Amino acid sequence: MSEAEESDQRRLARNVNELLQELRVAQAGVQILFGFLLSIAFTEKYASMGAYIRVTHLVTVLCAAVAVAFLTAPAAWHRVLFRQGRREDVVASGNTFALIGLAFLAFAMTGTVLLLAEVILGDWPSVVVGVLAFAVFAGLWFVWPFASSKRAEDRERP
Repeated sequence: MSEAEESDQRRLARNVNELLQELRVAQAGVQILFGFLLSIAFTEKYASMGAYIRVTHLVTVLCAAVAVAFLTAPAAWHRVLFRQGRREDVVASGNTFALIGLAFLAFAMTGTVLLLAEVILGDWPSVVVGVLAFAVFAGLWFVWPFASSKRAEDRERP
């Protein structure tokens, strides 16, 4: 079926399904990361860590928790609004929630890499590793796709 032949309702149903499928990947990853981050606080070595590590860890856990909230919100919205003819709201809000959730997941991943680098390398090398991790996540997940979209728009303009 061509795009022109696809009804609005079928398109919305497909969009909801695609959104929920995409989020399953991110949800699993962030939930595993969240569990890992929670377990760190209950280790012997954690008790001897300095304030910088503890604050970085807390901020990272909070970023992961916010990511979980935003990445699971579209599924909750879909369930709550199921059969109310509100697929358009689910798709629009779900897209926003997914982007915000991915941003917080990028921060949580960056914090996790920073924590690990701090334990292994210490001092400024860990900050460099953290900045590089953030650049990779931000670049691959946001900058590159948005730039690609902008280039495609520019090519389509007469």
